Amino acid sequence: MTLTQAILTEARRLGFALVGVTTPDPPPHYQVFEDWLKAGRHAEMAYLESLRSRQRRSDPRQILPDCRCILVLGISYPPSLDKPLQNGLPASVKQDVPGFTPLRGQIGSYAWQEDYHLWLPHQLKTLVAFIEKQAGKTVSHACYTDSGPILERDLAQRAGLGWIGKNTQLINPQYGSFILLAEILLGIELEISTPFEADRCGTCQRCQETCPTACILPNRTLDASRCISYLTIELRSIIPAELRPLIGNWIFGCDICQQVCPWNRRIFASGGEKNFSCQSEKLYPDLIELLTLDAETFSHRYKNSPIKRAKREGFVRNAVVALGNLLAHNPTHEQRTRAIQALHKAAQSDPSPLVRAHAAWALDRAGE
Repeated sequence: MTLTQAILTEARRLGFALVGVTTPDPPPHYQVFEDWLKAGRHAEMAYLESLRSRQRRSDPRQILPDCRCILVLGISYPPSLDKPLQNGLPASVKQDVPGFTPLRGQIGSYAWQEDYHLWLPHQLKTLVAFIEKQAGKTVSHACYTDSGPILERDLAQRAGLGWIGKNTQLINPQYGSFILLAEILLGIELEISTPFEADRCGTCQRCQETCPTACILPNRTLDASRCISYLTIELRSIIPAELRPLIGNWIFGCDICQQVCPWNRRIFASGGEKNFSCQSEKLYPDLIELLTLDAETFSHRYKNSPIKRAKREGFVRNAVVALGNLLAHNPTHEQRTRAIQALHKAAQSDPSPLVRAHAAWALDRAGE
């Protein structure tokens, strides 16, 4: 068994469903990234346009000068529900939630579990230790888990893991697009994998046609300023009023462009609804209850969750918007009364001006 084969085998043993090796040459679509920045599609994520960030994305050797290859890895994660939601929830969940109310939010499926930034780096370090043991020497390296200036999907496609779909996600024929990517830049040579050249999206445009905010662009990039995931996670300021009704009840992330992708059909068939009954409260939190969260409770509840990235102010802001949207869809009198009372309280006494402003909008949307 060659060193490369041994490394790929160990990576799979550690739980990486996808693994490949590519060169440290400049990413093939770097100019697309530059054009995206020039068009301002990165919204308020100014860190992306810094000179240092751009230089490193344009050439991985700017990160690790003696880099000889890049090991690209992918871990699949549970998909979000494949079926239309009823009042914001799948029908099967209703009976599993005590005191059910349809006034619940949706969370992007990557955030259902512990933040992968907390455990995936350990997996990478374990793999590096294995590589050094097999090589019989210390190997210069740099590890990334969606945490550094690397064009991950470009490298993943060149390493043979899949193709960049019209929904801007990396898509693998077997695992669909529900994939977390990671990279290890290595100062040793390994056998280079065959790039994934085929584009299997064909004429399908379901992701573009279904996106509520029309954020997906024809060149397989997106306008972050309109993306629900950006609006509910990265945006720290006011959500544009014209986009709020389009967010629906998403309060952290969004999976719509993945839910409609035909390449995720198999994932839904094998993944699915069996995961929902025992986690309903976690996956579809009560929006009214979220409005009562103070900073300490929020930090404790979401200590190891990706949701902590939104901070208490952003997360409650999202919950307020979602509640306003759901109130526009004829809840019962009791549900409406409870929601209106919660929004009035938030509008009058929440410590965050951002939350108060969005609560006032939600009341207006509800006709109050």
